[in-house]
Amino acid sequence: MAKSLVNTNATFGTMPVFLTALSTILGAILFLRFGWAVGQVGFYGVIGIIILGHVVTIPTAFAVAEIATNQRVQGGGAYYIISRSFGLNVGGAIGIALFLSQAISVAFYVIAFGEAFEPVIEWVKGTYGFVIPDRRWVSVPTMVILSMLILTKGANIGMKALYVVVALLAASLALFFMGESSIKPAEINFHAHVPEHYNFFFVFTIIFPAFTGLAAGLGLSGDLKDPKKSIPRGTLWATTVGMIIYIAIAYKFTVSASPEDLVNDQLIMGKIALWGPIIPIGLAAASLSSALGSIMVAPRTLQAIGFDEIFPQKSINNWFAKGKKKDNEPVNGSVITIIVAFVFVFMGDINFVAQIISMFFMVTYAAICLISFLEHFAADPAYRPTFKSNWWVSLIGTLFSFWLMFKMNAPYAAISLTIMALIYYMINQTKQQERHGLNKLLRGVMFQLNRQLQIVLQRADRDEKESSWRPFGVCISHDTFKRRSAFDIMRWISFKYGFGTYIHFIKGYLNQETTAQSKEVLDRLIHLSHGSRNRVYLDTIISPSYTSAIAQVVQLSGISGKGNNLILFEYSRTDPGNLKEIVSNYDIVDSAGFDICILNTSYKSFGYKKEIHIWIRPDDYRNANLMILLGYIILGHPDWKKGYIKIFALYPPESMDEREKQLLNLIKTGRLPISPTNVTMVPFENENRKEVICKYSEDADLTLIGFRYEMLTDTKEFTDGYSDLGNILFVNANKVKAIN
Repeated sequence: MAKSLVNTNATFGTMPVFLTALSTILGAILFLRFGWAVGQVGFYGVIGIIILGHVVTIPTAFAVAEIATNQRVQGGGAYYIISRSFGLNVGGAIGIALFLSQAISVAFYVIAFGEAFEPVIEWVKGTYGFVIPDRRWVSVPTMVILSMLILTKGANIGMKALYVVVALLAASLALFFMGESSIKPAEINFHAHVPEHYNFFFVFTIIFPAFTGLAAGLGLSGDLKDPKKSIPRGTLWATTVGMIIYIAIAYKFTVSASPEDLVNDQLIMGKIALWGPIIPIGLAAASLSSALGSIMVAPRTLQAIGFDEIFPQKSINNWFAKGKKKDNEPVNGSVITIIVAFVFVFMGDINFVAQIISMFFMVTYAAICLISFLEHFAADPAYRPTFKSNWWVSLIGTLFSFWLMFKMNAPYAAISLTIMALIYYMINQTKQQERHGLNKLLRGVMFQLNRQLQIVLQRADRDEKESSWRPFGVCISHDTFKRRSAFDIMRWISFKYGFGTYIHFIKGYLNQETTAQSKEVLDRLIHLSHGSRNRVYLDTIISPSYTSAIAQVVQLSGISGKGNNLILFEYSRTDPGNLKEIVSNYDIVDSAGFDICILNTSYKSFGYKKEIHIWIRPDDYRNANLMILLGYIILGHPDWKKGYIKIFALYPPESMDEREKQLLNLIKTGRLPISPTNVTMVPFENENRKEVICKYSEDADLTLIGFRYEMLTDTKEFTDGYSDLGNILFVNANKVKAIN
């Protein structure tokens, strides 16, 4: 079971969520790559990138606000939301990927921090002649200092520094907007971009980490005094303010510099700002604040994963979950985060790191939107958020997230999803726990979808003549655990073309004892049906008599949303005692307009499931088409993949040719897969009909024989004379079925 991860000393309010998210949104990408993006795709292209990015982030912000106001979001932020909705197995797979993206984000922002020192490096080179060959000379020491701070001071020092950083960031942006460019283009063209430019979606991939501040603010959930209040307000405000600022900056870039200048100078903002040096300072501040935000969030995600015991070793989980006694600061998670960050800092390629971050965050956003979408349709009474989004907003966020992953970089997207699938498989193999979240969500969605379909079908015009017939069958039997043949018939007719309900009859009055027995029987039925390609709805019925049970069953609504139209009874050839019960209740079923099938089971059962024989007599005008259709429907099941139908027609010799033409024409126009060579006309006048049937169908695996109401007066018609045959299905159609 999942443990609770509650920080009793949590004191943060809405402002830290807002500032953490906003400082990440207005971070390194803004200073280093946004001008480059405007030069690559033009003003309108960048507006498209902003809109497309927010088509994902705004639905995610709404979904986060909605989920956060429905439950207490504890430590772990996005991971907590996903794992408590999809279950720990799915949540763990996405959570580990989320942690890696957050840890890699630390490296991304530290690398960007090193880029902020480009003017200093150039000044040192020009003044002292000292050449610093690589930005890692700045980024690696920065990572060391940052690591020491977070390990010794924890989140509090990060939050204190965050306020200073945001002030510097605000000052740099203000001076940028106040500046008058000295490199203003002669003509302002909002469509202009460099001739040899990168693909739109590649540029989008590089820019997208700017929109991932949402997850940074959400990651502070374990340190918030009131997450239900702080998370919705902080994330929504940060997303909205960030979008407005990005649009304004795109306009400022377009009117202040040419596309070539924007592409060739990654610190072009310094030439536009009122005071140039503020831009590297702002970049350093933004990068440092984002790095601080990420290095605070990633360990908390890992700590929450450890608390949920996602990893196979208990000792590993305990080590990750461990925090300081005073404030639950995740020291061990911070160590792992720092190690991962150092690996990518040493790589030093900001574009490569940006693509990895984009993929993992995109999956996380898709999962959060999907949770919100499914919760809308599951209609769980326990889902009562005080902030409500619309289902179509969440659906748009989900679809665009997955679509953009593959548009950005299909190989990276495939690799990301494969990695998460492997992690999920590993967790599934070692932890058979907490799958209830996803199952509960999907069951709720299916219940609601089924309800809507049932209502639609019920409201359909029931008087409209059906263009084709299909079985909506129900079977009631008290011999379920003695003979499986009736259940097999229901499986076959329900697999592809029909719908079926199998009901086990329990004789008695409804009380606590029979109710408990009913539940045990149903569990046993479900267990026995596993692995049998079963698409039959299983149920039980408690009634004092077989007659009252049948009367109840024929009034039941079918699982298809329409009423049932066929009922199946079953009796054993060696012990036909319950045949009398079936015969005595024929009138009840016939009055309800049901087609009636009576299965006579033998020791041969269904043999090799190869040959289905259908016997048609002159007086079978009403039953013939139903038997042919049932034979065709049964063949649709994989159990009968090597099967075929043989039709035997019993007619007087003088009418043989005419009847054969009618039968072959029926098969041809009905497009039934019955070979003409499998249609046999059997001359018949006064011979014993049962002897003829036994002669031809002794080796059949299932034989279909029609019957009329008058034949019920003598049960020997169904019991005697068929000892050499396999299972027989006696069929009585309530009305003639058309084969179109």
